[in-house]
Amino acid sequence: MKTLLTLLLIAPFITMMAQPKVSEIKPVPNGEISYSGNLSNGTVLNDLSWAWSSQNACFPETQKKKFTGKHVFFTGVIPKYSEMEVTVIPKDKNKNFSIYAYEIGVDNMRLVPDLDRCIRCEAAHKMDRPVRGKTQDYTRTVTNLVAINRPYRVVIGITGADGLSEGDFTLQVKMKTR
Repeated sequence: MKTLLTLLLIAPFITMMAQPKVSEIKPVPNGEISYSGNLSNGTVLNDLSWAWSSQNACFPETQKKKFTGKHVFFTGVIPKYSEMEVTVIPKDKNKNFSIYAYEIGVDNMRLVPDLDRCIRCEAAHKMDRPVRGKTQDYTRTVTNLVAINRPYRVVIGITGADGLSEGDFTLQVKMKTR
């Protein structure tokens, strides 16, 4: 009985501790804003299957090693008639970062891996080989985050490749609004 009572008392705190921290961003219409962070403040996600689910289609399973580090989350609302671009800039150019962003309803706060579906998901990671017409440096940029007739919540995940769990970065958020 004593064990059951103890478990019932601490269970809510265990649940709260398991929730990753999410930083709020405030995109500027027709402007740009920057935020700082470090992967060491993130959370390891042991389940990445949400990303290649047909309901999300964020990145293929063949690229999962590029998203195995700690994940740092940001969220904000993209107003209707707007387009957002997000870029992660590692402080150390030799650290391999990846980024993804997905759109959900404004009142939805679902975080991965508990994401059963989203409106749109985009990801950027280091390319495995050269691609004609594309060049890549140490930054990663996600585009095509759009809201046409209604606003959407955007959740941005910054992560490291190959289990990278530490590294300073800057997140740049650019927005064009009608």
